[in-house]
Amino acid sequence: MESNLLKEGERLDELQRNGRRIIQHPGVFCFGMDAVLLAAFAKAGPGERVLDLCTGTGIVPILMESRYPGAHYTGLEIQEASADMAMRSVCCNGREEAITILQGDLRNCTQTLPVGRWDAVTVNPPYMKAPSGRHNDNQRLSIARHEVECTLDDVIHTASKLLKSKGRFYMVHRPLRLVEILERMHYYKLEPKRMQLVYPKIDREPNMVLIEGVRDGGSELRVQPPLIIYNEDGTYTEPVRSIYEGE
Repeated sequence: MESNLLKEGERLDELQRNGRRIIQHPGVFCFGMDAVLLAAFAKAGPGERVLDLCTGTGIVPILMESRYPGAHYTGLEIQEASADMAMRSVCCNGREEAITILQGDLRNCTQTLPVGRWDAVTVNPPYMKAPSGRHNDNQRLSIARHEVECTLDDVIHTASKLLKSKGRFYMVHRPLRLVEILERMHYYKLEPKRMQLVYPKIDREPNMVLIEGVRDGGSELRVQPPLIIYNEDGTYTEPVRSIYEGE
């Protein structure tokens, strides 16, 4: 049955968490550490409804569902190939009742998805503005990495409209855009509440930022201790090892 779920060029990867697996294709897009860290940083309570924007192949809802099984997860992805892989990964894990994958554009998803009803929204969006950096010749990879189909403003504005009052917003992004992120969140009433900078090594600059905001929340931001990825010998630090081993 598993082999029937795979298409040409695809592979089935073990996620090392409660037996979960995911279908990936190197020519479309493979998830990275940023998605794994976001899934560990975000939280979901029993009975809550969680929406993952830019879900790609569904890695964030699949990992979160394994961590917080009492909630229901919906993933929204604009690219047909990625959404298809996400749907088949959900089936492969037998989690159809817990995870729903939809293909659609987050810029107009409020026309079909319930507004002001979601308990939490997660997103690992494209990091780079469309005019900057070198675009990948592969259009699918370019859409995943550059703001071709949505901008940072689109992501935050949409999340704000979808979330209920006091609903939570979780995002991973680049520290270079932190000022813009905080300004846009505040503008759209997603008050930043918790932030963590991620460093490749202790003596390097941070290359990721994890941030939580609350719809209509008060103005109080707490900065968590930095998360260091690698020890000097190149092995994972204890906090990162715990995330990957599901502890």
